[in-house]
Amino acid sequence: MAGLPPALEMLLSTEPPSEDAWALFAREYSPLLLHVARSTARDRDEAMDAYTFLLEKLRENGARRLRAYTADPRSKFTTWLVVVSQRLCVDHYRARYGRTRDEESSDERCRLGLRRRIENLDGVAEFENNIPDENSSSAADELEKSELSEELRAVLASLEPADRLLISMRFDDGLSAAEIAGILRYPSQFHVYRRLNSVLAELRAALEGRGYESAAS
Repeated sequence: MAGLPPALEMLLSTEPPSEDAWALFAREYSPLLLHVARSTARDRDEAMDAYTFLLEKLRENGARRLRAYTADPRSKFTTWLVVVSQRLCVDHYRARYGRTRDEESSDERCRLGLRRRIENLDGVAEFENNIPDENSSSAADELEKSELSEELRAVLASLEPADRLLISMRFDDGLSAAEIAGILRYPSQFHVYRRLNSVLAELRAALEGRGYESAAS
């Protein structure tokens, strides 16, 4: 089990996992699992229900789902865990309510959070400056804003799950770089900023490729 995070390695070292090993794993990854649960929930009660469901599903059958993980130097365990947890939350929601939540509303919250906070990052303030003013009454501006919103939603959806989570944590939830580093296991907050700037550059380049040259100027 070389290359596994310590808490996961300890968890998988015995079958079934010991109580102590499970407690350590749950303590280590609860912030991440809680965030995934909140991102799929409409309120606190629903989020806690989804979080409890995640813990149950990850633990069942001797942690069968976690044993399916294979260490890969090209990606982090947290990335894999986010994807698995998101799928479990979707299944949980379908089983309970019969349909998934409107993905557009989630994308819209992320987009609005991005527009609201993007100026806080050095080197990317011009991106915010080139998004039309929401208070503008001009029909042309409204049309441009609508078109850009659609394009931004599309390029956000094209990101890797880990990068979408990173963007959501920073701009939708307003978490600090230090908080994100702790949850996603980045070595430091500077690594968070570095990845954020890289992802935002990808977004600007994608918008430029779709004909919004001002967004990447």
